[in-house]
Amino acid sequence: MPDFIDRARIFIKSGKGGDGHVSFYREKFVANGGPDGGDGGKGGDVIFEVDEGKNTLSDYHYGGKYKAENGQDGGRKRCTGKSGADLVLKVPAGTIVREASSGRIIVDMSGDNKRVTVLRGGRGGSGNMHYATSTMQAPRYAKPGGEAIETEVMLELKVIADVGLVGFPNVGKSTLLCSSSNAKPKVANYHFTTLNPHLGVVSLGIDESFVMADIPGLIEGASEGAGLGKEFLRHIERTRLLIHVVDASGSEGRDPAEDIRIINRELESYGAGLEKLKQIIAANKIDLLPEEERAEAVNKIKASLNSNQIPVYPISAATSEGVKDLLWAAYNELKELPQGDVTFDSEIDPDELNARSVQGEIEIYKDGSEYVVEGSKIERMLGYTNLESEKGFVFFQNFLRDNGVYDELERLGINEGDTVRLYGHSFEYFSEQ
Repeated sequence: MPDFIDRARIFIKSGKGGDGHVSFYREKFVANGGPDGGDGGKGGDVIFEVDEGKNTLSDYHYGGKYKAENGQDGGRKRCTGKSGADLVLKVPAGTIVREASSGRIIVDMSGDNKRVTVLRGGRGGSGNMHYATSTMQAPRYAKPGGEAIETEVMLELKVIADVGLVGFPNVGKSTLLCSSSNAKPKVANYHFTTLNPHLGVVSLGIDESFVMADIPGLIEGASEGAGLGKEFLRHIERTRLLIHVVDASGSEGRDPAEDIRIINRELESYGAGLEKLKQIIAANKIDLLPEEERAEAVNKIKASLNSNQIPVYPISAATSEGVKDLLWAAYNELKELPQGDVTFDSEIDPDELNARSVQGEIEIYKDGSEYVVEGSKIERMLGYTNLESEKGFVFFQNFLRDNGVYDELERLGINEGDTVRLYGHSFEYFSEQ
């Protein structure tokens, strides 16, 4: 079984667009054939895709550089170069892709984000067959392909589960998960047995199930980096309900009430709303107490809670006593809580990453009744932007605004309803005011 890796840092690079070709038609008895240089192929995109069979980032543990294929150059006889193959990077559901330099979220691969293009390949360059005019019938010019885009990203896995098991080391979380689900974590009497989150499906009936995660044992100071706690606290961020497991027997000299206070303090200190998550207390290891002492131990835990709304269930994960009642309580709580996984919003749009590499000039002029916006910067930006999507179209409009295009159009006297032409695209102009 591969090691559990929940962080990785990698370089990704899209493919360069193939260059357009310069050539002329040649045939016996045809002295002066016209230009027939073909277009270059588009460079491959870099795509992140959820693989439901993966639960670790171990494939990317050692970093490295991941590059999509370049587009092929155009050829003679109007032959278009082959497009470069896309690079598809498969990651577990719940993986967050961040820009390494700023830490901003590019995309959270959860919810509806099953397949997302992060870097677009360069546009293929135009062959010289496109540049013949009445005054230049033998153009010896072709356009180079668009440049590749490269960036460094951080991959961070936050597991997706309905219920998270929290508590101090060695209180029986792994045993509870093992006895109540299909998960098979290693269980032993050590103070930090679980070194990675384990997920299991708890099935109570045909259509009555939920996903439960055993989060590694926390210790005091975990939210500030003590032990390994902070490394795993982020895995609780997506859970809808917490089962807080304590050792009701005090078999190792610990006070379960004090343990609850410490863990809750760590959740609050970490932030991200963890302290607001609904909780159920699992008073574990009651099998180690004499029958006549069990009720008193549970009552002490209940009395220590600030709110009577937090239910306490006495259980023995080792013998399964009371476990069914606990799981049904968790299932019923989940039915009352909002549905859906927590998905973190993007803080930097993939189009912004692509736009950073775009250099060149912008030319704006009036052609009859239409206004023309062109230049290498506009053409390259069009090659990287998906105008068919609403987000891409809005991003392109912001790009035009940020580069002073709207200001220049207004200086030229553009009016509402006038047509703006950009390399084969025509838009009707509307003032933002």
